[in-house]
Amino acid sequence: MNEGIHVALSAEQLGTFLGLPITNTLLTSWAVMLVLAVIAVVVGTRVKLIPSRFQTLLESMFEYVYDYVAETLESRDLARKFFPFLMTIFLFIFTANFLEFTPGIGSLGFFHAEEFIPLLRSVNTDLNVTLALAIISFIVIEVTGVATLGAIQYARKFINFHSPIDFAVGIVELIGELARLISLSFRLFGNILAGEVLIIVVTYFAPYFGPVPLMMFELFIGFLQAAIFALLTLFFIKLAVTPAH
Repeated sequence: MNEGIHVALSAEQLGTFLGLPITNTLLTSWAVMLVLAVIAVVVGTRVKLIPSRFQTLLESMFEYVYDYVAETLESRDLARKFFPFLMTIFLFIFTANFLEFTPGIGSLGFFHAEEFIPLLRSVNTDLNVTLALAIISFIVIEVTGVATLGAIQYARKFINFHSPIDFAVGIVELIGELARLISLSFRLFGNILAGEVLIIVVTYFAPYFGPVPLMMFELFIGFLQAAIFALLTLFFIKLAVTPAH
């Protein structure tokens, strides 16, 4: 067995199902969805007409976020449509980042060809996952822009022949629109993977007192990255529904 620090950039494949690869990040993704489903059922069945303190706190938090979305989009109708989507993105990313520090994630596994293969791995350290989230957000943003402004009006943001300057600005806007796929996916992937690598390094050199404060900091980073991804999606939706000037 090889000793020392080993970091794998790609998710490890555990097997196949109907010809489809099953990776350790996919298993963790299912675990995240199961956790969110259980929490939704437990919280949903305990909602009361006269709220408890905990229910009041949750309602206040969700109301604050909903009002912020409505204020940003300048429409409560759009807020009703996109609030569930934005919260789903935030809760999935945050829960995945939180479960990264659950005992067993990255530590339980088996050896194959003298290489340790973890059964579960932090979801957002897989670029496939973050890219899939970015693609979903990108599609929602573009479809929303077309549905709100109309295909022709929305296309004028990127294709404008009024003047050479307007045409150049439109091309730059189009490149920036496509670059969101890279920025959204790599920002989340890079930050979470870098944090995990840093914890591995600190654990290797200072296993008794180094990891705990760093893990607490990474929990905050995980929350921050989830909020940033959701907020950027919100702001891009706002830009999509705003007519070109």
